[in-house]
Amino acid sequence: MENPKYNYLNKLMNPLDVVNNVEDIPNKQQLPDARLHQIVSFIKSGIRILGYGALWWSLDIAVILLILSEVVGIGEELV
Repeated sequence: MENPKYNYLNKLMNPLDVVNNVEDIPNKQQLPDARLHQIVSFIKSGIRILGYGALWWSLDIAVILLILSEVVGIGEELV
């Protein structure tokens, strides 16, 4: 007996049809916004560079900036 959950697999004739039939897949995962991910990544890198540069002047500021860059990194993975 066929499982209706995987009915879309029967419609595929070759691997390239997967690209055309993505809409048929139930509960498909949404793709992340690549542009927003890139912008947040650049911001995170800038904060990280500032954090390492701040090591010359203040350990406290450097630690805060590096922790902040990690928090931004977590947010980066969520966009």
